[in-house]
Amino acid sequence: MTWLWFALMTVACWGVYGVLLHIGQVNMADPAQGRYKAFLLVGIAYFVTAVVAPLVLLVWNGASWQFWTYPTKGIVWSFIAGIMGAAGAFGVLLAFGAKGSPAAVMSIVFAGAPVINALVSLAMHPPKSVPPLFIVGILLAATGGFLVTKFKPVPATPAKPGPAAATPTYPGPPTAGR
Repeated sequence: MTWLWFALMTVACWGVYGVLLHIGQVNMADPAQGRYKAFLLVGIAYFVTAVVAPLVLLVWNGASWQFWTYPTKGIVWSFIAGIMGAAGAFGVLLAFGAKGSPAAVMSIVFAGAPVINALVSLAMHPPKSVPPLFIVGILLAATGGFLVTKFKPVPATPAKPGPAAATPTYPGPPTAGR
C-alpha cells in the first residue's frame, strides 16, 4: 500500500501545479515573457528535485557510477520520458498564455492524461480482451474532463466601487504674486 501514498502525494503535487505555475507566471509582471521566466524557474526546480536529489540518493545507496554499464534502452526511454514531461509542462504554460484558465487547462490535462496513458498502455501491451467497464471508465474520464472544463464556476466579479468621495483640495502654501 506504500505505492498508494506516493501516488496520492503525486496527485496532491500535480493538483496544485497548474494553479501555482499560473500564479508564478502572472507575478513575473511581464505579459510577453512571464511564462518563459516561470518555466525557467520550473526547470531550475526540476534540476534540484530531479538531478540533485537522485544524485544524493545514488551516492547514499552506493550506486554504480560506470555510466557505460547503464543499459542504452533504459537511458533512451528515460530521456524521452523527461522530454515528454517537460514538453507537457511547457504546453500548460502555452495554454495559459493563450488565455486558458488554470481550472480549464488542468481539468483537460488531468482528465485526458489517464485516457492517453490507458490507450498507450493497451497498444504497448495488448490484453486478450478489454473489459466493458474499462471502456466505460475511459468515456467517464473524458466526459468528466469536458464537464469540469465546460461548467467550471466563474470567479465572483469584484463589487463596482461607488461614487468616489470628494477629496478635499488644499490650495497649498501661499506664494508671492497671488
